[in-house]
Amino acid sequence: MKVLRAAIVAVPCAAALGVAAWLIGTDASAPRRDSRGLLDFAAISKSMGAPSSFADMVQVTKPAVIGVRTKSAEGSDAQGLASPLDRFGRVEPPKSERPKSEPDFPSGLEAQRTPDARKILTTQGSGFFISADGYAVTNSHVVEGNQTVEIQTDDQKTYPARVVGADTVSDIALLKVDGRDDFAFVTLADAPPRVGDWILAVGNPFGLGGSVTAGIVSARERNLGMTSYDDLIQIDAPVNQGASGGPTFDVHGHVIGINTMILSPSGGSIGIAFAIPAETVRAVIPQLKEKGSVTRGWLGIQFQPVTPDIAESLGLREARGVVVVDSQPDGPAGKAGITSTDVITSINDEAVKDSRDLAKKINRIVPGTSLNLGILQQGAQKTVSVMIGERPQSQTSVRSPPRFAGPASNVPRGPELKLAPANSIPGIGGEGVVVTDVDLNGRAAAQGLEPGDIIFEVNGKQVRSPDDVRNALREARNGGRRTVLIRLNSGEAARLVAIPVDAV
Repeated sequence: MKVLRAAIVAVPCAAALGVAAWLIGTDASAPRRDSRGLLDFAAISKSMGAPSSFADMVQVTKPAVIGVRTKSAEGSDAQGLASPLDRFGRVEPPKSERPKSEPDFPSGLEAQRTPDARKILTTQGSGFFISADGYAVTNSHVVEGNQTVEIQTDDQKTYPARVVGADTVSDIALLKVDGRDDFAFVTLADAPPRVGDWILAVGNPFGLGGSVTAGIVSARERNLGMTSYDDLIQIDAPVNQGASGGPTFDVHGHVIGINTMILSPSGGSIGIAFAIPAETVRAVIPQLKEKGSVTRGWLGIQFQPVTPDIAESLGLREARGVVVVDSQPDGPAGKAGITSTDVITSINDEAVKDSRDLAKKINRIVPGTSLNLGILQQGAQKTVSVMIGERPQSQTSVRSPPRFAGPASNVPRGPELKLAPANSIPGIGGEGVVVTDVDLNGRAAAQGLEPGDIIFEVNGKQVRSPDDVRNALREARNGGRRTVLIRLNSGEAARLVAIPVDAV
């Protein structure tokens, strides 16, 4: 252990010594001092990749960035979201309702009235041209519910645009402005950025238009749980409402992503923004241009990562792959015999790393393609042939029964969980066993169990009563297991949770 720690310390020390030697001039080719004998930090920064100015790059790229305006009636679905994890789409209130400290916004953003006295609200977003003949990209949520929008170019000219196609899964929309073939445009980056790379965000925050902010790539492959397609780039360049759909550039002027959401407790920038990577844009845009929608592969399952606790519950030697939470009987996986608690470890002999990896791989497979899934089913390794289906354009979530609001009488008590048959709780009914109370200091609570969760299976066996749960836990305990895997509905989502065998 001491040797390992010494090695870890030695690397940054060696790097620091190398930088120090370079600064004082041991390398004859490196910039050292200016005419006054001082270190030339401007030259040093430029040599190390930090630009002294973004002005030249902005001059080339900003003309391709556009403002996107849509109109919707008050109360419609196109009014945007209000959440700490917020889309950037901005709904403009009438001037009379704005705080006095708020600056005046460009004209044309005031609320109007429909014949039925509803307000017409204007939503601001951003976008950018990807071709000289008027194709432009923005966020799907910016144009949601609209077939036509208005765009404003960097030279303050406005044009009507039509929505060629929009994809809510990736949050990408393709627009078309007709009548010109000489628009300034930008191109997508060929390679993903590195964490720490300089980036530039250009957009239309608060309707101001043509605003430029700089920062770095803070992280890559962020999964925020918003969709199965999450694979976002995190940046720290300040971005605000109205900047949604705008581009993030690398220092070469190539688009590395589309700004799509921010993390903010106040609705303003705190330096945590997320962009859809160019790789996703490149995969989606051709389909939107060709047919107005995106076709994706589909297995018909819900799944989650295999954690160490889940691996232990399933008797696996290591945590790898993804575990199936639920499998639709008439879906591609269900028809192939894949069921809940099966673990998918590979696709065509290529290892599945995690949930995001599986989602990306399946999304990109053409429906109708046959592939082989490597799975672990009841501890046995199998290979199953599956014909990939087409992901439905809109999938309606099956609503779970209402969450339990209070303790039930005569509820069996256990060390960590209190349970009751679902059909004994007024307003819930149905099958399964309801969690009515949880010991907040126990491991079950640490795994996220809450009152109102409904347990349907324990170790793959259906349960209808607290005794069924206790018997399943006792059987696992007698078999030398420390945890069991339960399948439950929590709110509207199904998931698998490993709980201790003595939880009930």
